[in-house]
Amino acid sequence: MARVWFITGASRGLGRAFAEAALGAGDRVVAAARDVSPLEDLVQKYPDNLVRLPLDVSDRAAVHAVVDRAVAAFGRLDIVVNNAGVLLLGMVEEATEEQIRAHFDVNLFGAIWVAQAVVPHLRAQGSGHILQVTSMGSGGGYASVGFYGAGKAALDSVSEALAMEVESFGVKVTILQMGGYDTGLFTRGTTATRPDPIYDPLRARLAEIWGEDAGPAPSTAAPVIMELVDLPDPPRRLIVGSSSYDLVQEMAEARHAEYRAWEGLSRKAPG
Repeated sequence: MARVWFITGASRGLGRAFAEAALGAGDRVVAAARDVSPLEDLVQKYPDNLVRLPLDVSDRAAVHAVVDRAVAAFGRLDIVVNNAGVLLLGMVEEATEEQIRAHFDVNLFGAIWVAQAVVPHLRAQGSGHILQVTSMGSGGGYASVGFYGAGKAALDSVSEALAMEVESFGVKVTILQMGGYDTGLFTRGTTATRPDPIYDPLRARLAEIWGEDAGPAPSTAAPVIMELVDLPDPPRRLIVGSSSYDLVQEMAEARHAEYRAWEGLSRKAPG
């Protein structure tokens, strides 16, 4: 049977790639984004299986209204992809309060609003799979993208709790720790701080580390997601990307090594 997907941030990047893969498999998609006009070609190709709904996920009331419309469009939701996201690029000291709050309004609170809106529908039907798009870097902070990592780390934690809360209702949750794909996040989806010259040497080192490779096309990740949603017992957490898998393992091992190095000091406290 054709499944029904609800995808946020669906007009570009990973959201668009997942929508195309789902439609290509014969599924139906409700695609939500601030600007849905880039999806016009998919509407022409899949007029009966694609519905576009404008949505700013930072608006909680709008999220609930759009989710209700999504359910009405095809009668149910089977797969929810919490993908909408932006990037705040800059050092912690440089970011303004307005920039920080706007960033978390989309990357953290927006994802929470979507989860709160879809869970009652999934619980009522006794099934569903929520895919929470986070990041391979959510396990630790990194200079100049600290707020992005913080939002994704918080979403990781909330998603772990959500998975435990909805499991008995037949609803599954998978955290997608995505690697670096060429999604346009560093161009169209970026807000930058006003650079303080004191950090120029660090910025130069970061530029050397990152290089100019934008990463593989988002479409290369789509087959993994299609395989994931076919699993009867999907994982609660999945690293998406071969090189990203290696990096996550390296970061985890480095953290455990530091814990072990300071075990003596840790054990001096009774708690």
